[in-house]
Amino acid sequence: QVQLVESGGGLVQAGGSLRLSCTASGIRFSRNSMGWHRQAPGKQRELVARIFSDGTTNYADSVKGRFTISRDNAKNTVYLQMNSLEPDDTGVYYCRAIDPIRGSYWGQGTQVTVTS
Repeated sequence: QVQLVESGGGLVQAGGSLRLSCTASGIRFSRNSMGWHRQAPGKQRELVARIFSDGTTNYADSVKGRFTISRDNAKNTVYLQMNSLEPDDTGVYYCRAIDPIRGSYWGQGTQVTVTS
């Protein structure tokens, strides 16, 4: 059974930082690309950042220079370090794993709220 468990969300003031974690089980983590997506109220879910199995990363323009995605294959965990948070970063953040053979999986989400 595949499980992706996110943690680290919370309430923070604008300019603050949070670090999200997503720990996976039931997948061959090292061969998966991993991504963080977010969904704000009334908006579609959007890709925030992703990291491929070779360590290559890419980011949404809105978070470049502020967010950093990383992975620890030994811990089956992907992280999202979020700095200089803005109210527009508010939303539910979801972890996604994409396995080249088995398809994609989602976590249950963690709420991030940034107050002005």
